[in-house]
Amino acid sequence: MSNDRIVVGIDVGTTKVCALIAEVSEDDHLEVIGTGIVPSRGLKKAVVVNPEEVIESIVSAVSKAEQQSGFKIVSAFVGISGAHISTQTSQGVVAVRHPDRQISPDDVQRALEAARVVNVPNDREIVHVLPRHYVVDGQDGIKNPIGMLGHRIEVQTTIVAGAMTSVSNLVRCVERAGIGIDSLVLQPVAAGEAVLTEAEREIGVTLIDIGSGTTDAGIFVEGALVYACVLPVGGFQVSNDLAVGLRTPFAAAEEIKIRHGYALPELLEDDRTIDVSAFDTGDGRPVSRRQVSEIIEPRLEETFELIVEQLDKAGLRGLPAGVVLCGGTAQLGGIRRLAAEVFRAPVRIGTPTGIYGLTDQISTPAFATSVGLLKWGLDQEFEPAAARGGLPLSGIGSAVTNWLRNFLP
Repeated sequence: MSNDRIVVGIDVGTTKVCALIAEVSEDDHLEVIGTGIVPSRGLKKAVVVNPEEVIESIVSAVSKAEQQSGFKIVSAFVGISGAHISTQTSQGVVAVRHPDRQISPDDVQRALEAARVVNVPNDREIVHVLPRHYVVDGQDGIKNPIGMLGHRIEVQTTIVAGAMTSVSNLVRCVERAGIGIDSLVLQPVAAGEAVLTEAEREIGVTLIDIGSGTTDAGIFVEGALVYACVLPVGGFQVSNDLAVGLRTPFAAAEEIKIRHGYALPELLEDDRTIDVSAFDTGDGRPVSRRQVSEIIEPRLEETFELIVEQLDKAGLRGLPAGVVLCGGTAQLGGIRRLAAEVFRAPVRIGTPTGIYGLTDQISTPAFATSVGLLKWGLDQEFEPAAARGGLPLSGIGSAVTNWLRNFLP
């Protein structure tokens, strides 16, 4: 099988590692031919805390995907998250080089590199330089200037940066697992590729990816990411609240959440009794489903309110397309209604679209980032990187590369 028609995505999450292999058809559709999904170990709130365990998890997921597809993974697009992530705006301006004034991919790439020259603390590293729009000789609102005529090209961008240590540790774990990195991709960026419509991205939408260890929010306006934040809370905290409230082990609380969890007690129609002891080896007392819901609701409400605070600070609350929820916790019953009450906006649950093949296991909100990595990779591999603002590993920063040289054999 030709490597030229293969895209690989690896989502290294707090509770699972998902490796997906997709073949690109002649009409540029993604057909998933290999999936590897394993429990994740060695991460806390999306940040590496035990490299050896992370490496083992990545190797296990990659091995499963390779066995199913018959394809050897050489490199992949890798998701990144964590509370260390931040965004800021920047612009770059360059003169068009060609004598006939036709803008080339090189001109666009130089403009993006110019935007990259911003004040970033020494302990932080740029992960993305994402174009919002271009300006050619004063003409604003241009999405892709390649082929246009002009003397001067300007790009307005969103810069995504992360803590150098966190970025470097993730890079090192993936590379020690034997996988090259085509590009690191911010998880809200990837998830947006999988679950948002073009119309939503254009008129303005808030994407919220509720994972186990973190909750990622991304704001898209006029087709581009304009703001992102990552909160160090997620489904883990919901399960932990249940473990404390029901006096049961965490694993049992997680299972109760998945099977019986509901986000809004007042909307709960089925108030059956749950035998907690059926989920652990202790003497857990019976509880009603409403009691479980009453433990879940405040934690989710608090999480949404924290996001509202961030959106208010950025002046980006109340976008026309409302809110799209994804991530494993987005599968809880009643969560859409709860989010609508907190955000006072229309809310829908986002599921991955636009993929074919082995999709039964990954066509849920929990795999939005995993599928989105494939779609991002498709655009990067089969469109000029300059048109999308994608940077290869070399673009992540020489500081990371130099840091790694001190440790790699």
